Amino acid sequence: MKRLAIVGALLLTACGGATKPSAAPPPADHAAHAGHHGHHADHAAHDFADAAHWATVFDDPARDAWQKPDEVVALLAPGPGQIVADIGAGTGYFERYLTRAVGGAGKILALDSEPAMVAYIAQRATAELWSNVVAQVVTADDPGLPTAGVDRVLIVDTWHHLPDRARYAARLAAALRPGGTLAVVDFTRDAPMGPPVEARLDAATVAAELTAAGLTARIADESLPHQYVVLATKPTR
Repeated sequence: MKRLAIVGALLLTACGGATKPSAAPPPADHAAHAGHHGHHADHAAHDFADAAHWATVFDDPARDAWQKPDEVVALLAPGPGQIVADIGAGTGYFERYLTRAVGGAGKILALDSEPAMVAYIAQRATAELWSNVVAQVVTADDPGLPTAGVDRVLIVDTWHHLPDRARYAARLAAALRPGGTLAVVDFTRDAPMGPPVEARLDAATVAAELTAAGLTARIADESLPHQYVVLATKPTR
């Protein structure tokens, strides 16, 4: 089964990427993986069973400088009491930001196809008192979300390697409540990290795929140095 392990897949030079960012160089393990969501199973095999080890990679504080999690969450704009699905949640990098945004009355669905990562998030949620975070195992081709069951969906560094993006987009569109928003964050063509250039998708392509699923998509204005953000909203009628 192809994995979506989110924990920041930034395939660097080892998988055809360019050089690492000079301002905040990632640790050595990032030569295989770095960033947030997305185990790039199409390009390299990695064992994510040791979630505690990978947490030191994916939750490295140096990542904040280029990932800009506060800005990403602000663009997604989750509100108090809402339900947010973080698809490919890995070790839970974004959960600390999302849980604050929705408050105690809201819920964060931390979804990943790697059982070890899901178990790690569940333990982390208990330790960090994230009472509104629910970690669940899902398959790579189905987010497993109920119809009209979520207000927001976050997908970081994962969209480009989904096995069937058209089908996946349709399932996400069905899962969003009317007026709900989905955010896809992925690497630009010239990012000094990420998958091989030939595996990357332009923001316009992602927006077109989400539009084809019946969502209203646009490329967001943002200041992320190596990624773009595509926002898609489900029409209210």
